[in-house]
Amino acid sequence: MSRRLITDGELRGLWNRAPFSELTVEADAILTPSARDFLLEHRIALKKGDPTMTVTPIPERGGEKRYVEAATGRELTEKPEDMTHLRGNLLVPKTHPRIAFRGRLDSLMAEIIAVQCAAADREDGEVAEQLEELLAFLRAILSAEVKEEPLGEVRLLGLDSAGLRRVSHHVKEEIGIPHPVPNYRMGPTAAALNRLRTQVRETELSAARAFETEAGCQRRDIVEALNRLSSAVYILLCRYLARRRT
Repeated sequence: MSRRLITDGELRGLWNRAPFSELTVEADAILTPSARDFLLEHRIALKKGDPTMTVTPIPERGGEKRYVEAATGRELTEKPEDMTHLRGNLLVPKTHPRIAFRGRLDSLMAEIIAVQCAAADREDGEVAEQLEELLAFLRAILSAEVKEEPLGEVRLLGLDSAGLRRVSHHVKEEIGIPHPVPNYRMGPTAAALNRLRTQVRETELSAARAFETEAGCQRRDIVEALNRLSSAVYILLCRYLARRRT
């Protein structure tokens, strides 16, 4: 079962109906970065969830909030509109590579949901259900990035990291069809899966840029996970095309 993703839109809707000072969520719920920003700005405490997801209060001095500009260490009493939270009260520009990567993750999750809806409408329910596992995996990546925690072992579609790589490289032996050449004759579901594969690749590149340093990549686990996620989408595409042949 996938973990619930809480967005800032959902929180704003609740707030507009009735302001609140505490939010109670499931233990494994995941908050988007913008949702965490909302909680911080409105001093809302997160309760009864995973302790690591508890929002850190913004420090105050003399009744004023104290933010820190990450690039300079300069203290601020207000959060500028062109900046956002990297973590806690540490602010970076909204163009920061880490923030851009989080945006790519949000967009990719939205795309998966759109593909699921379209597949379900075309009675390709099996594809929609299989994508749910990939969606949950993306939410786990987002959580690991925001909390700056290790992602852990990659396992998708019943395959570990090595298995995903093997099957995606040996489609004929493992799935029974040649590597497909994308074209319009594949049909809308296959075309959507192929497009999704390319968007995972773009998200992987965004991650590589976000965590690139002179000493090397800071989050090889996330970059590798997205690489394997691309393999997983490709495997779904090949399996779908193989089923259509039977």
